[in-house]
Amino acid sequence: MLENILTLKKYSHKTKLTVKSIVAVSLVALAVVLPQIVHLAAGQAGGVTWLPMYLPVLLAGCLLGTSWGLAVGVASPLVSFALTSLWGSAMPAAARLPFMIAELAVFAAVSGLFSKNIFKNGLFAFAATALAIVCGRAVFMLSVIVFQSVAPFTPALVWSQIQSGLAGAAAQAVLVPLVVMAVRRLMLKDNND
Repeated sequence: MLENILTLKKYSHKTKLTVKSIVAVSLVALAVVLPQIVHLAAGQAGGVTWLPMYLPVLLAGCLLGTSWGLAVGVASPLVSFALTSLWGSAMPAAARLPFMIAELAVFAAVSGLFSKNIFKNGLFAFAATALAIVCGRAVFMLSVIVFQSVAPFTPALVWSQIQSGLAGAAAQAVLVPLVVMAVRRLMLKDNND
């Protein structure tokens, strides 16, 4: 979506690259900080319920498109793991990291597929977010089923976590599109006047 808006406003390639880089880095930073805040406020169960790292990644896909969103989706758990490991409590845990990378990559890629449509009509952000959540969670479950002989958790445990995260997924399915539509409206304001 941002690419289309910046092109519409006739920004140079360098400016577009700078803006997308700033947004991507900011969203990765948010994906590191937001889970820390949620875990401080609501404990580990809060993370499973509210899925705080998902929000910035879903935003990245909708705003930045598939490629940039995918980079944010892969980088977010890696950066979080690296930084939180330094503090002695890796988040996500090492055993969960590869599964989370796959899940978040799917979130970003699927929501990113809608980016051009969101530029045309902000309501597409609802479909983008909902489909991305369903596909990402399905990939997580499928990955655990395929690798259950080496995974430290079972499909039953993952299914339980998916159920526990329904409130967070539902909240994000509404919140992410509202944020995306607000950003879209703000950025297109001059063109609509």
